[in-house]
Amino acid sequence: MSDNRAIWALGAMSGTSLDGVDAAMVLTDGHRVLEFGETGYRAYSDAERAILRAALGRWSGSEVEEAAEVVENAHAELLSGFDGAELIGFHGQTTSHRPEVGATCQVGNGTLLAEVLGRRVVWDFRTTDMTLGGQGAPLAPFYHYALARYLGFEKPVVFLNIGGVANLTWVDPSKPGPEVVGACLAFDTGPGNAKIDDLLMARRGVRMDEDGRLTRAGVVDGDILERLLAKEAFFNRMPPKSLDRDDFRGWGDAVAQLSDADAVATLAAATAGAVARGLEHCPSLPEHVLVTGGGRKNPGLMEMLEALAPSPVLPVEEVGLDGDMLEAQAFAFLAVRVLRGLPTSAPGTTGVAAPVGGGQVSRPGALTAVLRSG
Repeated sequence: MSDNRAIWALGAMSGTSLDGVDAAMVLTDGHRVLEFGETGYRAYSDAERAILRAALGRWSGSEVEEAAEVVENAHAELLSGFDGAELIGFHGQTTSHRPEVGATCQVGNGTLLAEVLGRRVVWDFRTTDMTLGGQGAPLAPFYHYALARYLGFEKPVVFLNIGGVANLTWVDPSKPGPEVVGACLAFDTGPGNAKIDDLLMARRGVRMDEDGRLTRAGVVDGDILERLLAKEAFFNRMPPKSLDRDDFRGWGDAVAQLSDADAVATLAAATAGAVARGLEHCPSLPEHVLVTGGGRKNPGLMEMLEALAPSPVLPVEEVGLDGDMLEAQAFAFLAVRVLRGLPTSAPGTTGVAAPVGGGQVSRPGALTAVLRSG
């Protein structure tokens, strides 16, 4: 694409919470966010979620193949209902992420989706970054920078995403671009909702702590909390840094003898404590900590964050954003950047050696051409 006009892009995200697929339209030129458009959500069924869980921690094999089919079908079903998008950003579903060995796996074939949907699909966003020494995550920071400028912030602000894993982006919107030194610092802080979700699925067969009721009802075990936050070397590592959903396996074992409510409250306190440790790495005090992702819907967790953070903690809705769709919007934005040869990560966001653009572009007809040539 040779012009720099703004286009409508459609982004899709299936996160580590395994709840479903989010989709959102954004009008962007790859630098600025100009307008937000239609959004949609397609939940995974219990059977689909079980297939995805079975693939976690795996790189290949029948479990991964079955998970890929679930992801592709769910995305095709949801995205086919959108009109007007010139481009689709498709993240896929992460089954394994091991940045220490330069390996990541997001299942779902963008070329197949391009064929089914009849539109260009940008996908495989992480591989190039990791090939060049980056962590491959988090990937939303450049979008966070664009949002900070869209909102008119002039001082540094933090975007905190609490999904299955929690990650933050410290943004200085006064810098001229997200790839500029000092514009963004981003990293995973520790577990988000995943440890709570896994505990409740194992004990009660439910997916989450609905409305944070158990978090608020439970009593935090201070001794266990102290051990959880003291023993993990990850917290002391300088960012950028990233995690796999199944890292910190010992957290579940540590609360095994507690009641459901006390275990959930203690895990939530550990998530909040890890975020507080992460905020200590920020270059300067942020004006706000803006929370997105499912964790912002847990009032108990939000109260814990407010008690620990050095800046006001707000759900992103308080500044006019949609916390359910922000990650999907990010991949719409990143897709346009990939198409236009713009970087999607930088040393401050993933630790890659220099600003780099990730992703590959699949066009309708490419799969048919390959099949014919074969």
